[in-house]
Parts: sequence; structure tokens; C-alpha cells
Amino acid sequence: MRLACLLLCALSASAQLTTLTKDQMVKLTAKNPFERFDDGRPKVPDAALQKIKDISAEDVWTVVATKGFPNHFAGGFKLTTPNKKLVGRVVTAQFMPMRSDINEIIAAEGKQKGYAGGQNQWIIDQLQPGDILVVDLFGKDEYGTFVGDNLAYYIMQKTGTGLVVDGAVRDLDGISTFDMPVYYKNAHPTPIRDVMLTGFNVPVRIGGITVMPGDVVLGDREGISIIPPVLVDEVIRRAEDTKIHDDWTKMKFREGKYKSSDIYGSPRDPALRAEYEEYKKKRLAEKK
Repeated sequence: MRLACLLLCALSASAQLTTLTKDQMVKLTAKNPFERFDDGRPKVPDAALQKIKDISAEDVWTVVATKGFPNHFAGGFKLTTPNKKLVGRVVTAQFMPMRSDINEIIAAEGKQKGYAGGQNQWIIDQLQPGDILVVDLFGKDEYGTFVGDNLAYYIMQKTGTGLVVDGAVRDLDGISTFDMPVYYKNAHPTPIRDVMLTGFNVPVRIGGITVMPGDVVLGDREGISIIPPVLVDEVIRRAEDTKIHDDWTKMKFREGKYKSSDIYGSPRDPALRAEYEEYKKKRLAEKK
């Protein structure tokens, strides 16, 4: 109910149809432990983003799904660079099917704010390095193409990250040559049309998850994982512990003396458990 009231206020406030105010952003991300951008969006540090590039969707799930965020993963996307992960801070955009009376208001407010070009360009022009634009285009294919190769290239130059579109892209042959991960539902040769921008940096739905501005996106071959800022440090710590355990497990398997039930998980033998704890202590000391 509180979220609905905040969004209603945003829709009814003058010149606020397409974005949350700074105060509303702070209220909806109250548990953020990091600094914020000028608009109130959480600013997860670059150092943390760099560490997240080394973890997996399973590492995220281990923490996030057990901390009150069961809906944090969306699969079923196509992607342009399977061998490159997508990591960055979320900027959200929400589109809906065109309705002329509402779109007249949106267009007038965009003009008042000095926005130029199509409504998709309004958002793209505001992106910063490290941002990942997450676009709710309600799965639209025909006339649901958020970007072609030119705007996708512009996004790559501005952010250095990538793009998530619950909708379509066009000029896929061109986009696929870029060193930028793009997650999309389909490709289509039509331009974007008959849609309107109803939200910029507001909560959006992508698949079965709710995504907030300032969340962290981790995209890999499996799909899109969303990490709330409040859990970023814990996800990183747990992933580092898992990596140490996995390395030790593989090392013991290479010795050829143990069954999987001896090693996998928590070693049953007290001597092996003690050996692992010493190995873990040494690895953690090396990281300091």
C-alpha cells in the first residue's frame, strides 16, 4: 500500500509523471548502505561491481533467495555475448501500450524538461558510466524494438556495460558485433512505435521479478539476477567462501583418494574438516 501511494503521488505531481522524486527514491531504497546519486538512486561502489563479475547466478541465489527476495532471477532471454557477463547499477524504464490522452501529458512534460528525440532517447541520454538500463517493454516484439545498432552503440559508449530489454531490438547483426552484453526477448526489423514511456527510475517488472533503480544486475548465460544493494556485500563474501571451498574440493578430487561423499559439502572426517579450515584460513589471509 505504501509503495502504491508513493507511485500515485509521483504520477499526480507536476512534472513528475515519468520518475520518482529524490525523497521517494530514498524511501523506497531505505536499506541502501552505500552513497547515492544526486537523484537518490543507490550508488553501489565500482569495487563491489568488479568483484561481482567473478560470481555466478548460483552465488547470488544462495544469499538473495533466503533473505526475503525469492523473486530475483529472470531467465528466457536471448543474449548477444554469451562469454561476457553483464554487471552494473540499474536504471529502469517502463513502457506501456500507446494511449493518446496520457501520451500527450508525457510528451508535454518531456518538452518542458528539455528532452529531445523519441521517448527511448530521453532515458538513454541520461545514462552514466556503470549504469545498466533495464527496460520493461511488456515483451513486445513488432514495434517493440527499444534500440537498433546506432542507439545500442551509444549506450555502450556512455555506460561501458550493457542493456536488458523485456521486449525487442532491431539491427541485431550490428548489435551482435559490439563488445556489450544485450539481453532481449526477440529481434524484429520494425522501429519502436505505439508505446509510451510511463516510468523512468521507478519499480518495474521483468519476467517474474521486481527491479528497483540502483539494484545491481548480474547477467550470465543463465539469465538476469538482481541483487538489492543491502545484500551486495554479503553476496560477495559468500561467493568468495564458495570459491575457496570449490577450489579445495577439486584439489582433493584430483588426488584420487576420496569419494564425492567424503569431500563434497562439509567433509565428514574430522581430519579433513580441519584440513579444509586451515586451507580456508590461508586463502582468506592471502586476500587481505
